[in-house]
Amino acid sequence: MTNDSLIQALHHGLIVSCQAPVESPLHEPTVIAAMAQAGVNNGAVGVRIDTPAHIVAVKEKVKVPIIGLWKQVVSGYDVYITPQFHHAAAVAKAGADIIAIDATTRNRPGGETVADIIARIHQLGKTVMADVDTIEAAKAAVAAGADIVATTLFGYTASTKHLSPPGWELLTQIVQQLNVPAICEGGISSPQMARHAIDLGADAVVVGTAITGIDHLVKGYVKEL
Repeated sequence: MTNDSLIQALHHGLIVSCQAPVESPLHEPTVIAAMAQAGVNNGAVGVRIDTPAHIVAVKEKVKVPIIGLWKQVVSGYDVYITPQFHHAAAVAKAGADIIAIDATTRNRPGGETVADIIARIHQLGKTVMADVDTIEAAKAAVAAGADIVATTLFGYTASTKHLSPPGWELLTQIVQQLNVPAICEGGISSPQMARHAIDLGADAVVVGTAITGIDHLVKGYVKEL
């Protein structure tokens, strides 16, 4: 699919993030694929999947766009969402249609820049989704060639840790100041909040924990009880 057709396929729809902690029994490719299939069967227009193995499994079950990433912790660096190009290349090979990368202004391992990684991903023929935390990072990502910008890292970086997602203000700034598709991700915990994101101008909404985060949700209930 082309950039335009991918973006059109996601327009004003729900993207379900199907992920699970490594230590969880849900962290099995077949389970993640079942989650993705259940989401699509009930109207999701796309899925967001972590790790090449999970992407391969999901690709066999769904026909909607797959936003792929690979969370990798690199010693000495805070960037962990597809931190280097070789991670992006593996995600592309696994079958992701869109590759999500950390596009914050933080230092990256290997001396690569956001612009370097985006350019090389484009050479693979893949669309790039820039996960950002601030409007400054969003602007820099677009200048570097990002095709889509998402509010994913709002509240999860040193400069935004005092803020809680959803990043409504950040979303509004992206919509008003940048001419790229904006995706709202992070902290969406109800259908009404998802609708609000669309009303603010989001092209699509990603929901993860509130739909697929069984481990996190059960812990919350148990703690309260």
